[in-house]
Amino acid sequence: LAVGIILVAINPYKELPIYGDAIIHAYSGQNMGDMDPHIFAVAEEAYKQMARNNKNQSIIVSGESGAGKTVSARYAMRYFATVSKSSHNAHVEDKVLASNPITEAVGNAKTTRNDNSSRFGKYTEISFDQSYQIIGANMRTYLLEKSRVVFQSENERNYHIFYQLCASAMHPEYEHLKLGRSQENNLLFT
Repeated sequence: LAVGIILVAINPYKELPIYGDAIIHAYSGQNMGDMDPHIFAVAEEAYKQMARNNKNQSIIVSGESGAGKTVSARYAMRYFATVSKSSHNAHVEDKVLASNPITEAVGNAKTTRNDNSSRFGKYTEISFDQSYQIIGANMRTYLLEKSRVVFQSENERNYHIFYQLCASAMHPEYEHLKLGRSQENNLLFT
């Protein structure tokens, strides 16, 4: 098992002009170390290694709640879509992340550190053809924190879906669930 480049990135909690198409093109085709450390440098190295050695590559994005993992993964996907010239898949990150509202509702919760904290992991696999153009993607999720369903620490909440369902309790299609206000239902689980 070989470990490649490690990039430590910090979430500035604001938009920076370092992720646009001009920056993608600046990193495209460059050797690692010729440019400043960047998620695009890591993505370029993985893309080159895939094309050069015809072997699968992995980029692991890890960090604490609110560190910007989802955004970093999105930047890497956009990089691949742009450099592979996958014109019909130019917005692959939008397609892959289109399921985010659903996965976030079921797998995100309010914690003391983050109002929208992912309490699950994601594995995204991007498929390329022989010309190294994106032909598809598959995202798998796995729940990491099942205990949150029945217990939440002080100042934390259950998964967002619980409150969304309770807010919709008066809709006819949810009557059979016999939901009330979230405060009432939450008492059942504590």
